[in-house]
Amino acid sequence: MKDRILSVDIFRGLTIVLMILVNTPGTWSSVYAPFLHADWHGYTPTDLVFPFFLFIVGTSIVFAYKNKVANAETYKKIGIRSLKLIGLGLFLGAFTLTFPFIKDFAAIRFPGVLQRIGLVFFFAALLFINFNWKTLIGICVAILIGYWLLMWFVPVNGMASTFDRAPNNLANYVDLHVLGTHMWKPDYDPEGLLSTLPAICSALLGIFTGLVLTSQQSKKTTLLIGIGGVFLIIGSLWDMVFPINKALWTSSFVLVTAGWANMILALIYYLTDVKGIQFGSIFRYAGANAIVVYFSASFIGKIMGMIKVADAMSLHAWLFNSLYVHDFMPLQLSSLLYALTVVAFYVLLAYVLYKKGIFIKV
Repeated sequence: MKDRILSVDIFRGLTIVLMILVNTPGTWSSVYAPFLHADWHGYTPTDLVFPFFLFIVGTSIVFAYKNKVANAETYKKIGIRSLKLIGLGLFLGAFTLTFPFIKDFAAIRFPGVLQRIGLVFFFAALLFINFNWKTLIGICVAILIGYWLLMWFVPVNGMASTFDRAPNNLANYVDLHVLGTHMWKPDYDPEGLLSTLPAICSALLGIFTGLVLTSQQSKKTTLLIGIGGVFLIIGSLWDMVFPINKALWTSSFVLVTAGWANMILALIYYLTDVKGIQFGSIFRYAGANAIVVYFSASFIGKIMGMIKVADAMSLHAWLFNSLYVHDFMPLQLSSLLYALTVVAFYVLLAYVLYKKGIFIKV
């Protein structure tokens, strides 16, 4: 695409690399705090990764669909792509090594990262091709405020609602009664049904950034930093009454993460697209086949956790303990080095695909 913006590709690839990094430590028992999710309320650098990807999905929608007409053909393409993402996610959740290679139906988790990406892409793309930016702002504001009011005021089982991890949390209640056993945890799912609504706003805020990048504005970097700062301030203030929480994907979480995304993207944009400084090619390679790289890392990682070797130890654990665990090295560092090795492998894979001109679109 002639008007492709390098910083968007770098940002997407950086996000994919970070997703793999935080998902594949040597051992979950020894991980540096920044590479773990917050226990419940609050956020760590790791909690920024998934919303960053949804944000850049929104930004990419602008480049892919700004000249598309809202007709049956466009809807079909959007729908097919969404179903592919959801299908890949369901496959990841259902796969097992024992015949017939699918878990018992009751044990299959329905939500997931790829499922959420598929749903968010579907609704964000449809909204983008049907409404102007002013209407999209109104829709985004309505969703964020409406979600807050639902979570705050709607009683659950005759009890006042709560934002804590509890039976009278509305999002958790909806997931439990609709999804049943098909959840990540017995009492909640971080990619649940109700919280998908504000997740759509993460992509919508990315769409606004895409509109800025494709506009004739002369000071795009300044504008993006300003927008990011406003989101951070509003989100931080909202945190006082609607806590920043990734598991619930709260409205304050949407704004704070979009704020950081705008600021980081603005910096990359200034360095690459404005100043012409060449860096970040390693991330551009990963971004060119983002979903394929993420799916491969997730699928192979899952298989390595299932294959048993010496003393019924998983292949993943055996490799980690055999190659990375040493008396002279802290276990947390060993765990991080293992994750970095995994990242290096998939970056190399992305590089080979890129250089061979292989771009697998989902």
